Amino acid sequence: MTHESAYGLWGLVIINSLVFIIFAFSFAKPQTTRDWRNFGMFSAFIVALFTEMYGFPLTIYLLSGWLAKNYPQLDALSHESGHLWHTLFRMEGNPHFDFFHILSNVLIFGGFWLLSAAWNVLYAAQRNGALASTGPYAHVRHPQYLAFILIMLGFLLQWPTLPTLIMFPILVYVYIRLARREEQEALVQFGEVYARYMRRTPAFIPLIRSEVLSEGPS
Repeated sequence: MTHESAYGLWGLVIINSLVFIIFAFSFAKPQTTRDWRNFGMFSAFIVALFTEMYGFPLTIYLLSGWLAKNYPQLDALSHESGHLWHTLFRMEGNPHFDFFHILSNVLIFGGFWLLSAAWNVLYAAQRNGALASTGPYAHVRHPQYLAFILIMLGFLLQWPTLPTLIMFPILVYVYIRLARREEQEALVQFGEVYARYMRRTPAFIPLIRSEVLSEGPS
């Protein structure tokens, strides 16, 4: 059991935050005020995540009493302790190779791939004044929002923190609200073409014909 702290590494907080924010920026390419607001919320999530991962472990600190009581052998200052799902489910071995971490990597990389693929389709459609309905848009109406959700969910499976656990459902709700607003604008611009597209294409979850976003503005 070691007492050497794995935290206070603020240089890593800055570097990792910038890497993922710039990486996401290169795929999302925000243009409008709304795009920048969406990207800003995602960036805040990333900064909060890496602040706890390498800077100050607020979640570990707040749960320290409960963790010490229920996991007496746990070294709260070690990096491995931040993989809370690994600890809570009493998993053995290196947390970087457990089920949660592997699934998180799939979601994170899959989310970035979806973000990139969706932007390419959207950019081409916008240049031609057409409706984006091919590629990822043939399966879901809002692949870019879905991509951000997948990336954030992946990070939560890898390194859950109280701030990001609170932020996640709020951001999902905000993305759904923004999606509704964009759909009303698309209905005005494309009319029946977009209405048919809504009827045949689910909003976020492929193969599920949910009309949850097609009820009009709230």
